[in-house]
Amino acid sequence: MLKFRTVHGGLRLLGIRRTSTAPAASPNVRRLEYKPIKKVMVANRGEIAIRVFRACTELGIRTVAIYSEQDTGQMHRQKADEAYLIGRGLAPVQAYLHIPDIIKVAKENNVDAVHPGYGFLSERADFAQACQDAGVRFIGPSPEVVRKMGDKVEARAIAIAAGVPVVPGTDAPITSLHEAHEFSNTYGFPIIFKAAYGGGGRGMRVVHSYEELEENYTRAYSEALAAFGNGALFVEKFIEKPRHIEVQILGDQYGNILHLYERDCSIQRRHQKVVEIAPAAHLDPQLRTRLTSDSVKLAKQVGYENAGTVEFLVDRHGKHYFIEVNSRLQVEHTVTEEITDVDLVHAQIHVAEGRSLPDLGLRQENIRINGCAIQCRVTTEDPARSFQPDTGRIEVFRSGEGMGIRLDNASAFQGAIISPHYDSLLVKVIAHGKDHPTAATKMSRALAEFRVRGVKARHQAQPGRPHGQEAGRPEAAVAAPTGPGSPSLVCVLPLACVPSSRLGGPSQTRPETSIEVSPTILL
Repeated sequence: MLKFRTVHGGLRLLGIRRTSTAPAASPNVRRLEYKPIKKVMVANRGEIAIRVFRACTELGIRTVAIYSEQDTGQMHRQKADEAYLIGRGLAPVQAYLHIPDIIKVAKENNVDAVHPGYGFLSERADFAQACQDAGVRFIGPSPEVVRKMGDKVEARAIAIAAGVPVVPGTDAPITSLHEAHEFSNTYGFPIIFKAAYGGGGRGMRVVHSYEELEENYTRAYSEALAAFGNGALFVEKFIEKPRHIEVQILGDQYGNILHLYERDCSIQRRHQKVVEIAPAAHLDPQLRTRLTSDSVKLAKQVGYENAGTVEFLVDRHGKHYFIEVNSRLQVEHTVTEEITDVDLVHAQIHVAEGRSLPDLGLRQENIRINGCAIQCRVTTEDPARSFQPDTGRIEVFRSGEGMGIRLDNASAFQGAIISPHYDSLLVKVIAHGKDHPTAATKMSRALAEFRVRGVKARHQAQPGRPHGQEAGRPEAAVAAPTGPGSPSLVCVLPLACVPSSRLGGPSQTRPETSIEVSPTILL
């Protein structure tokens, strides 16, 4: 019998005794059997797999990794207690999408629960159902909720039923270019095509005129079909220059739902998030209340369990519009953990065991914002080639660390092979401080400390600098291209994240503003 203690004033998850049954949250709710989880498999790779393994180890839970033939040397395989090959003979990505292999490994090795991470199968209702059918718990929402939230058209209808404002758009996926013409005639341009059964920027195209309509419809359909196996699209009125604000929610099997405040994810490139900030800077308190209240209302409407994120667009007039629910852990969950002191992966596991949020000490009145956190994604991309992913072997790796800095990574070490087969994320850098300027200062300092060099590296001095002379460290961006065929690090800090004292002027307050990164060698 294991017992875990509370930390940090009780805002971290309360310790529990790993016994056979758990008390209900209150006399008025149904009693569910508490089934302790003893072994967890992560149906994913890279840094998110390691993140979950660490949480499991802290809870005394044995861990299982899966890996493709191309990932035999990856760190997530080494970090788990057990590791098994899947997808033999399949393409690199397809290996992690092969549900029969994953379920087979889980059953043959007495896995109690599967954590999907993010990406891959994390928002596939058929995977959640396959786990359930195999008697393995899925650490996430129920298959039905995953299905509803994964269908953006149905999620939109649920939001409307819950009284949550939505962007004007089609009620169902369109089936022809003619329907797109009719929508644009009604609402005018710009409009945006979105994949009905996926996200992450794929199948998303903005159209500004009739002349662009047919080409963008065709491209959006092709992208959605290739990425999600379904080319269905829906159309929305495009909100120009919005803020992208998302709210972290957490629910249990007893109907308890709470929020852990918001994150500002407005800084994006090609519809992909680059920098995330929690809480959102200069957000009107009344707007914050509306965003969090609507998120909880939507979650209750669908009977949401476990962790999830409700995403909104906020226009220049302060009006917010629901766009989607991500029924999984987000890449940027880290900043929420830093400002609330709640370990979201611990919470996910405990909820899957049958614990209630009140049992874990998680009540809305206890959730407080503590300071500010910023996350920057350092990726192996080459800014000299329009930020195309780069590959190779890392010969030199020195990271930025110190007080207030958290690093979540998997392949960020000397000798690591950067694979061309998967996402280019190398390390997530999270800075936490007492306020926004403090967190920004820590982030700027940490990024400037990074040094990465690849096997084919050759020095590329800035124009006007002698060859081999170290370039000045940029105030709000770091870029470290290391030569043809070798990894190049890129990370952008928004102007809003840089203290005014370092910019030589008034504080910047527009979170969607960012600094252009030029190829600058930092070695």
